[in-house]
Amino acid sequence: MDYSSNSYYRSYKQVVFTALFFLVFCFTQELSAKVIGINPPTLLLTAGRINALPQAQRILWKQYEERSHQQGKIDYALFKNEIHEYKIQSPIVPPESRAKNVPLDKPANWYSTPKARRIADIIVSFQTPSGGWGKNLDFTKHLRAPGEFFSPYNKSQYRPKSSINRYPPFGGTFARDATITQLRYLAQVLVAVGPDQGAPYRASFLRGLDYIFSAQYPNGGWPQDWPLEEDYHDGITYKENAMVNILNLLSDIVKAKGEFAFIPVSKRAIAAASLKRGIQCVLATQIIINGHRTVWCQQHDALTLIPISARSYEMPAQVSSESAQIMLFLMKLPNPDPLTVSAVHEAVLWFEKTKILNVAFKMDAFSGHHLISAPGQGALWARFYEIGTDRPIFGDPQDPGRSVHDNVEDLSKKCRDGYGWYRESPQKVLKYYYAVWSKEH
Repeated sequence: MDYSSNSYYRSYKQVVFTALFFLVFCFTQELSAKVIGINPPTLLLTAGRINALPQAQRILWKQYEERSHQQGKIDYALFKNEIHEYKIQSPIVPPESRAKNVPLDKPANWYSTPKARRIADIIVSFQTPSGGWGKNLDFTKHLRAPGEFFSPYNKSQYRPKSSINRYPPFGGTFARDATITQLRYLAQVLVAVGPDQGAPYRASFLRGLDYIFSAQYPNGGWPQDWPLEEDYHDGITYKENAMVNILNLLSDIVKAKGEFAFIPVSKRAIAAASLKRGIQCVLATQIIINGHRTVWCQQHDALTLIPISARSYEMPAQVSSESAQIMLFLMKLPNPDPLTVSAVHEAVLWFEKTKILNVAFKMDAFSGHHLISAPGQGALWARFYEIGTDRPIFGDPQDPGRSVHDNVEDLSKKCRDGYGWYRESPQKVLKYYYAVWSKEH
């Protein structure tokens, strides 16, 4: 058979040729990728750094560190005891889901339905001994069973036969809306079913609120996970709006309205003090360049408040998306003081200076995401900006050397497609919220 005259074969040859061309293109692009720097390792919160603090600060931080360590021991010991008590050979891994399965936007009467209460019961069952919740859990499946991890990620953290001083993290997290979402949901169910039937939800909520208070750093910030893990999660975390979610919840609690009216006055007073310290931390971490406030990094060092790295491709940088949400939180504060007002206005100036017009970050079916010309397109921002120069920067998740680039095209297709390197979200905050807020302030 003459394959050269066969249309199917000709199409096949074209596909193979195109694929080879693309591989060569990607290889040559990778060879010519410009490296402008190296992402420094995460600055960890260590006992040595705490011991170097002035005495007054050192005492507070050592107390915090000890509280975290002791809670870590309790969390881990309770799970191991459960394994022993029920003679469980292999711990159960809970179902994982990144979909939002804890709804907060249903009509009020929905939260008294059997389906809503079922989710609430599952939430209560998966609350960690420390009072928080893990991320990416599916709360629609089943109640937690004895010997079941509190999070799908505990599987890699469990060391049944080891004797260690530093206990693996079995606590909760504020990442990906965890803990705060569960607390908001429980409050809505509690109001819907009434105080008698809602007693378990009330107890769980108040324990979760204490978890927030315990996790707060002496300077007002919050880590991503608690108890602490001795890695990048220990930084003051704005990433994925972790700290902003906490502050918004505390703000609602202090107002004592709606589903939060049940909270005791004593707890509201603690929430008010916690909120105040949190706001002070937000203002203290705003990055200042040449005397002017700009925006925030996704994580800041717990002790010095300087911007720090997170994962290997997440650099110390000014970030757009999380900073817009921080700015939105500040604009919602009643009677903001002059420093808060200045913080918002100067952040807006940074956003105006760094916005990118007439381009879009679009997906091509064959070669992945690219920054392309798009006349008339609304404002776009890079996720990361180099501190001091305001140029967009990009980390390479596939480079163990933690290289930093100033062109998204330096990254592979997989890297460009797997991360939101450009964002439109700040535009909504600027166009709708700031436009109204600025008329009053």
